[in-house]
Amino acid sequence: MLIIDSKDCENIDKALKKYKKKFEKSKTLLQLRSRQTFTKPSVTRRMQVLKAIYKQKLSSGQLEG
Repeated sequence: MLIIDSKDCENIDKALKKYKKKFEKSKTLLQLRSRQTFTKPSVTRRMQVLKAIYKQKLSSGQLEG
């Protein structure tokens, strides 16, 4: 649960903006989307390995991105 400390004189728009930033930083929406479907652990590991290989190729200059 996200709690926003708002002062009495603070504008509601500022409080809403703080809430939205805190919501994005907590990555609640990403967790919700990932929990909608089940992915096997082996598939998750494979995706992580492929992503790491891609990043390594990108940083070494073998792949133009």
